[in-house]
Amino acid sequence: MTRVAAIDCGTNSIRLLVADVDPATGALTDLDRRMTIVRLGQGVDRTGRLAPEALERTFAACREYAEVVKAHGAERLRFVATSASRDAENRDDFVRGVLDILGVEPEVISGDQEAEFSFTGATKELTGRADLGRPYLVVDIGGGSTEFVVGDDHVRAARSVDVGCVRMTERHLVRDGAVTDPPSEAQVAAIRADIEAALDLAEQSVPLREARTLVGLAGSVTTVSAIAQDLPEYDSAAIHHSRVPLHRVREITDWLLRSTHAERAAVPSLHPGRVDVIAAGSLVLLAIMERTGAEEVVVSEHDILDGIAWSIA
Repeated sequence: MTRVAAIDCGTNSIRLLVADVDPATGALTDLDRRMTIVRLGQGVDRTGRLAPEALERTFAACREYAEVVKAHGAERLRFVATSASRDAENRDDFVRGVLDILGVEPEVISGDQEAEFSFTGATKELTGRADLGRPYLVVDIGGGSTEFVVGDDHVRAARSVDVGCVRMTERHLVRDGAVTDPPSEAQVAAIRADIEAALDLAEQSVPLREARTLVGLAGSVTTVSAIAQDLPEYDSAAIHHSRVPLHRVREITDWLLRSTHAERAAVPSLHPGRVDVIAAGSLVLLAIMERTGAEEVVVSEHDILDGIAWSIA
C-alpha cells in the first residue's frame, strides 16, 4: 500500500486527491478529495497570459493543499497542469510558484497524456461490468479543452481539442466584461459551430461512433447529473456512476441556455464557480451525445486525479 497525493490543475479548478493505493489488488482508497475553483485560465484565450489575480488564487489553493498533503503523510506527490498553463506565455511564473509552495514542479502535460490519465481513472472500476458494453468512450470536458479517449482495457485512440466550458463562455458569451444573461440564439449557434468543428477534428483520429458506453468526466458532466437528479446539494456518492439519458441532457441544456444568472445560482447542487460556465459545458456534452448516438452518459467522479494517483503507485 502506497500513500500518494495527486493534484490536477486545470483551466477552471484545481483538485487534490490523497489516497492509499494497492497495485496488487487494484484498490484505491480516498483519504481526502477536494476541489477549489481558481479560474487559472481567466482571459488566457484572449491575452495568451495567466492573469496575476488568477495566479494568486491558484497559489492560495496550493498553500492549502500543501498542509493537507503534509497532514496525511503522503509519500509521493505528483502535480499535473493542463490546458491553461500549456497555452500561457508566462507559464514559468506558474511553475516557479508551485515549486516554491509544494516542492514539486508541475508537469505541463500534453492533451494525449491528459487523456491517458483520464481513461485509466474513469474505467478501472468498470472492468467486468456486464451491463456496460465496450469499447468505452471517455470524455473529459474541462475548462479549456475536452479529451476524447476510446479503449477497452487500454487506450486505442485519444485526442484533445480546444473546446471547454470556460473557453467557450469567454469566447462567445462575454460582452463588455460580463456574461450575457441569457445568451442570444446567435451566441449559442457560434458555440455550437465551434463544438461541431472540434468534433470533426476529434473524429479524424478517434472512432467516436464505435463506442458502446459513453463515460463523462469533470464538473460540467457531474453538475448535469446533479441537476438531473434534483439533488438538494452536491452529492458525490449519488453522482458517481449515475446514468443520465440523452433527453434529460437536452432538457437541462435548453433550460441552462434560457436561464438567468440568478436562476442558475439558485440550483442547490451547482457550485458558485460554475454558474456562468455550466451552460457552455452542458452544450458540449449534448453535442457529443448527439454526434455519437449515445442514449445515455455514465457519469464518473473518478477521472484524471485517480489516473495520476495510479501512475504514482
